Amino acid sequence: MPNHIHWLLQLSDSATLSEVIRSFKGRSATVYRQFGRQKLWQKGFYDHLIRNTEDLNRCARYIVANPLRANLIENIADYPYWDSIYLNS
Repeated sequence: MPNHIHWLLQLSDSATLSEVIRSFKGRSATVYRQFGRQKLWQKGFYDHLIRNTEDLNRCARYIVANPLRANLIENIADYPYWDSIYLNS
């Protein structure tokens, strides 16, 4: 997606979600600034706790179909990351 990112993350005990997001945003913004760009990320983020297998499958399908809904591709098979293990459940 050109203006946002969707992730399915499984956290370990070594870092919180906020720490993971902070690290990712910090590192990617540093690289982005090397190309003369300014602001990359908005403050904050939206999270959703996966509560069960059905919710996981729903979220995975939403993420994979997002480029299709945004008219970036014409067929879901054109999206290089469509082959998710969660779509076969």
